Amino acid sequence: MTGSRVLIELVVVLGTAAVVTVLFQALRLPVVLGYVLAGLLIGPHVPVPLVANAALVHILSELGVILLMFTIGLELPLKTIARVGLPGALTALFEVGLVIAIGTLVAHLLGFDSISAFFVGACLGISSTMLVAKAFEEIGWKGGFTEIVFAVLVFEDLIAILILAIVAAVASGQGLDAPDLAIMLGKLAGFLVLMLVGGLLIVPRAVRWIAQRARRETLAITALAVCFGTSTLASQAGYSVALGAFIAGVLIAESGRGHDVFQLVLPFRDIFAMVFFVSVGMTIDPAELAIEAPQIAAFTAVVLLAKPVAISVGVFLAGHGINPAVRSGLSLAQIGEFSFVIATVAGGGSLLAIAVGVSCATTLTSPLLIRNSQGIASWVSARLPPRMATFVSFYESWLARLRSREGSTWKRYRRGVLVLVLDAGVLVTIVIAASTVGPDLLVDAGLTGHAIPAVLLAASAVLAAPFAISMIRRIALLSRRLALEVIPAGEPVDLGRAPRRALIVTFELAMSLVVAVPIVVAVQPFVPGSLALVLVVALVLLLVMRRSIADFEGHVRAGSELILELMSHPQADMPLSQVETILPGFGGTASVALGSTSPAIGRSLAQLDLRARTGATVLAIGRGEHGLATPSPTEPLQAGDVLALAGSDEAIAAARRLLATDTVATDG
Repeated sequence: MTGSRVLIELVVVLGTAAVVTVLFQALRLPVVLGYVLAGLLIGPHVPVPLVANAALVHILSELGVILLMFTIGLELPLKTIARVGLPGALTALFEVGLVIAIGTLVAHLLGFDSISAFFVGACLGISSTMLVAKAFEEIGWKGGFTEIVFAVLVFEDLIAILILAIVAAVASGQGLDAPDLAIMLGKLAGFLVLMLVGGLLIVPRAVRWIAQRARRETLAITALAVCFGTSTLASQAGYSVALGAFIAGVLIAESGRGHDVFQLVLPFRDIFAMVFFVSVGMTIDPAELAIEAPQIAAFTAVVLLAKPVAISVGVFLAGHGINPAVRSGLSLAQIGEFSFVIATVAGGGSLLAIAVGVSCATTLTSPLLIRNSQGIASWVSARLPPRMATFVSFYESWLARLRSREGSTWKRYRRGVLVLVLDAGVLVTIVIAASTVGPDLLVDAGLTGHAIPAVLLAASAVLAAPFAISMIRRIALLSRRLALEVIPAGEPVDLGRAPRRALIVTFELAMSLVVAVPIVVAVQPFVPGSLALVLVVALVLLLVMRRSIADFEGHVRAGSELILELMSHPQADMPLSQVETILPGFGGTASVALGSTSPAIGRSLAQLDLRARTGATVLAIGRGEHGLATPSPTEPLQAGDVLALAGSDEAIAAARRLLATDTVATDG
């Protein structure tokens, strides 16, 4: 291809993308969709006389993938990963695993084979960091629940890198046989350790030295050299160039100059990432999209339903209230750039068409869901059963107390968690080996017919039972010990039994889901019905949790009566903050007196939407010599009322602000 022809191709690509994206910006539509549409217009499947050279665009799009993954790595230094903490990691692990499992199951039902079904599930599991960040920027949202969203996105990106490496290996023909899978994962782990350890010894020091002594363009050139060098190493090792680029970004971020490098390479990233999305559009055949429309609709439903629910449950179980949990789930109900990369690495074709179709649909709905997330969260909160709503407020305050000493807690329970992970790994190995290697071994042993599955099932059960029992016991032990950290046992009478029991069951549910869902993802290609077992276990735990919450309701009512008695007799020598000495689990209790100019006067708790907007619960209302314990949501507030609030410190502070304008804090 001559130089002039290359220039003509670039003019076609850049010019078409510019025109389409200007139109999309005017219509307030995501520009990523504009890039895909531009690719569709200049691709070979649309009768428009602007066909670009697909080979050239593909080469340039590879640079887009590399730079996109590189900049994601630049924003994820190891200290950032540590800062967002365990809750973000567990939420992302649970959510991504559940969506992949459901997506894989739906794909199986639609007739996909095991490998293709896994690829589809992988494409559905990762949200779009670019789209979410842009939406928050346009609305002007910072802090609050957005920090939870970005914490989940950090670990989603990390999980996506691992998925990408696995997809690349499987797509290359290694398959899903147990020995091949074990070897592949072992090689991947070794490659990551070698690259990170070796890179950390050299790259950060070299980048700091160059940044202190050289010009800005030299720093940019060095960073790009590291990026393309690690991408080449990853490619030579049999992995995606995206994995190498991401590692390069993480290594450079450890130098402390990640932000400077990010700003230098951002223009290159934007241009070549645009070319990548254009190349995605060029591969799309509208006729194929029409053929895949039923599948696209089904997988879009999975993303719009499963992702918000999974993230909301995960965020809540991690200790955040219903409001931030629901808003986080709605904010992440889409797929984007990683799905395109995964689909491309997996071989494109109908998979890429499905990824593009689902991405287009969810990208259009995502801004609407994000902007209306507060209203939807309030709607959900208002429809919680009263006893569940009260438990939610207390649970948030309990987890806030546990998070305040997260470092020391992790050190005490680290060994137990590692044993739990090891047991899960052995269990997965047994199941996969039984499904892949087991039948051949039994045939070699002379067994035939129906005897093979019967013997296989019995042998698997015998081998797996000790590890499954160990996991159940470990989860129960960890849950009890963590609950005792928050609500210690009293002597000689244990008054905290009811709230602690509710907390233990909730911890057991959370741990079971976080452990079981990744197990399902690992074994589902070999045991398709495994997701149903997890759902049954979760249902049983939910029923037990419901009963425990009912017992806890009596504890709350007793506490509300005590609080009301204290507010009716202020001369009593016990502030509300000391109620927990009598009724364990009532930490985080405070009271607020409503002044005559408070905006809450004359409005009911339901009209204020206090619980949904702040996460705090009103346990009692002091009103002269009389008052109301566990007041009705329709009870109108009066000047001089003293509201007893329960919840985390952040929830109570938010409630004070909402009730502000001449409110008086009567007890901290």
